[in-house]
Amino acid sequence: MQEDLLSGSPYDDHPAVTGADAVLAGLDPEQRAVATALHGPVCVLAGAGTGKTRAITHRIAYGVRSGVYQPQQVLAVTFTARAAGEMRGRLRELGAEGVQARTFHSAALRQLQYFWPRAVGGEVPRLLERKVQLVAEAAGRCGLRVQRTELRDLTGEIEWAKVTQIVPDDYAAAVVKAGREAPRDPAEIARVYATYEQTKRDRGVIDFEDVLLLTAAILEDRPEIADRVRAQYRHFTVDEYQDVSPLQQRLLDQWTGPGASLCVVGDASQTIYSFTGATPDYLLNFRTRHPEATVVKLVRDYRSTPQVVHLANGLLAQARGQAAQHRLELISQREAGPEPVYVEYADEPTEAESTAHRIKELLSARDGGYRASEIAVLFRTNGQSEVYEQALADLGISYQLKGAERFFERPEVREAGVLLKGAARAGSDPLTADAPDLASQVRAVLATRGFTATPPGGSGAVRERWESLAALVRLAEEFEAARRRAGESADLSAYVAELDARAAAQHAPAVEGVTLASLHAAKGLEWDAVFLVGLTEGTMPIIYAKTDEQVEEERRLLYVGVTRARRYLSLSWALSRSPGGRASRKPTRFLDGLRPGSGAPGARSGARGGRGGVEHGGERSAARRARGPVKCRVCDRTLTEAVERKLRRCESCPSSMDEALYERLREWRAKQAKKQGAPAYVVFTDATLMAIAEDVPASERELAVISGVGAMKLDKYGAAVLSLCAGEEPVDDSEAEPDTGSDEPA
Repeated sequence: MQEDLLSGSPYDDHPAVTGADAVLAGLDPEQRAVATALHGPVCVLAGAGTGKTRAITHRIAYGVRSGVYQPQQVLAVTFTARAAGEMRGRLRELGAEGVQARTFHSAALRQLQYFWPRAVGGEVPRLLERKVQLVAEAAGRCGLRVQRTELRDLTGEIEWAKVTQIVPDDYAAAVVKAGREAPRDPAEIARVYATYEQTKRDRGVIDFEDVLLLTAAILEDRPEIADRVRAQYRHFTVDEYQDVSPLQQRLLDQWTGPGASLCVVGDASQTIYSFTGATPDYLLNFRTRHPEATVVKLVRDYRSTPQVVHLANGLLAQARGQAAQHRLELISQREAGPEPVYVEYADEPTEAESTAHRIKELLSARDGGYRASEIAVLFRTNGQSEVYEQALADLGISYQLKGAERFFERPEVREAGVLLKGAARAGSDPLTADAPDLASQVRAVLATRGFTATPPGGSGAVRERWESLAALVRLAEEFEAARRRAGESADLSAYVAELDARAAAQHAPAVEGVTLASLHAAKGLEWDAVFLVGLTEGTMPIIYAKTDEQVEEERRLLYVGVTRARRYLSLSWALSRSPGGRASRKPTRFLDGLRPGSGAPGARSGARGGRGGVEHGGERSAARRARGPVKCRVCDRTLTEAVERKLRRCESCPSSMDEALYERLREWRAKQAKKQGAPAYVVFTDATLMAIAEDVPASERELAVISGVGAMKLDKYGAAVLSLCAGEEPVDDSEAEPDTGSDEPA
């Protein structure tokens, strides 16, 4: 009887479970090749959606059930607790109980706790769950004033240095060599790093990187302990091998030693975490390190339609660099679906509003009946989320943020709200006395917390904080413009009230919600419908991607986004940031030669253009009212309820509705609904008809301003509605196609 070094529980040898061949049933030829390659080294190059987890779990299960593997001698490691849990569940279902499936850190911590008393003596140092506070203390000891939001970036730099095995004295030189843009002076970061390490030693604590470092060091320094680990574990599987850091590889080398069976799985085209120290080099050079390795390529894509896969392949066909040389050409195994849609908008608010309306249509039963949880909006930075949160909230669509806090729950936004409220109460605040307009006043207030007109260099928390504050400034600009058009003044008090109303609307419970996520947070996930938004130069690739290698990682990030979609894929961009702004933006270079109407990218042959149609969705939508508080046209109260905002009056206030026009609109709507075989509200809701009958628009532009009349409705019904408003008979469109979308609920 031996003791399991990771679980701490004893086990007895037992005969292999019979029925091994049943594990191979249902695998495709390449997956079967993986499952039957039981003796390493084995390298599985697995494209997105090709069933890599299925292949490697069936390999382990086949090894166990055929008697080649003892389950207690198998260790499978991956990078997230979620992935490890999924792997354990699949192995149980396949009859491979007893196999250890853990993250790198979990496996190392188990070993460290077991061997520390023998290798070092005494108790294992306490694990520091969160290092931010200690980093802050170290910065203070160095005499540095560090804003709270900078601490995450400093912490990230220390983590990067440790996983790439760089000591404090070498940090500054390593940053230059790596072409890395540090969040502040590298010499200062090196001092904080050194002080942080000394502080940990003084207090007898270790961090998560130390767990890997110390475990590797014990195995290197104590051969007898390394021999025990290698006797315990004979078969290793490493998932997401393209994300391995030098420190993790060092530990893996100590685990395996000579003679172990090693299987690695990864896709260099999905390397998107190099800023954390991950590198695809170990995957790409696996055959060099292990000349005898079996290499299996999984290219049958079971996730996405041929149309989505075609675009994904086209993106990689333009790629350059070492990872591009090992790209996989995916082959879809699904039935055909819709072509990817490329949409150009006039400005960001229009892009967000139109995206939300399209999601509303997808949620309707007549347009496929997609579930909200099977729809995602993906963007490059978390700072882009607010406008989509608001657009979805405006239509009553629930959503959930993955990998980021809700906009109004972010610390910098909460802090900004407190400051703005204080300035609004003060009235004659010296900060805002010389500011000529509302946006300038907001900038002046936020400047007290470090906000500047230009974005900071680098990425991470500082950049995201700036993006959040910049969104508040843009919102002030839009709010003021909307008030000016309405003949009303805009001051800080009214703006703060608008912020409160928005925050309240976005905190509504969301059960079955559309996912809002950054592209990094979307890794490993998939949805039926995906909207890739904000695809402009400077955002994709991000402005601080300067080297060829950094730009290629941005291309891979877009590839990851594309391959998250199972069936429906929309790619969009806006030519300007705000309504009426200069249309100076350009769509991302990564779509050159792929989207219709774009020039050839000048890259290697094999990049074929997509066949999706281009929709110029912004021209008419630009006429829609800019965001701002909606006031009752009768009593001037700020409206918060959806129906009241649509009607632009309190429900209790008297209506100026043209009753005769309202009845004509209802009769016309009934005929349209009957032709389409759809419910009447799919054409327009009662609330929208009431709003039309109250406003009596005389032009397409005036009609477009009414909530519930989007670009698609305007194109389809605009002429008929305007004819009715003018007292004329509408044109009988007997060939009207069924409407695929519904208006927002009344």
